Amino acid sequence: MSNHFLRVFYEDTDTAGIVYYANYFKFIERARSESLRNIGLIQTEIKDKYKIIFVVRKIIAEFIRPAKLDDLLEISTNFLKIGIVSIELDQKIFLNDAVIFKANVKLGILNTKGKPKKLPIDLREKLQDLSKNSIKFLN
Repeated sequence: MSNHFLRVFYEDTDTAGIVYYANYFKFIERARSESLRNIGLIQTEIKDKYKIIFVVRKIIAEFIRPAKLDDLLEISTNFLKIGIVSIELDQKIFLNDAVIFKANVKLGILNTKGKPKKLPIDLREKLQDLSKNSIKFLN
């Protein structure tokens, strides 16, 4: 599991100072990217070296409580399943140790022309570092 901290800025909120709903998706996207970066996997380098990209295929999201201007959020990213051409994650946003948003995210792995492509073995091995106890690898 990987955690990322993020401060809510004025630009993230509506006129009432509450985080605009679409920004939660931006927050979890940033946390996913930072999770990869923390183990040395940079998305642009993955695209250049392996000719693959990760795309969101499905998100099931639950908005529990709003975040507000100046809140410090903690975003957890838990890689659940690494498939041949997909990755499943559980992401939660916390405010003061309380879950305020959660999402189950399924990513597709595509080549740069938009066709499904197998996740290279060395990338699969590196992803194990994100959550050795919670990743279930599928054959």
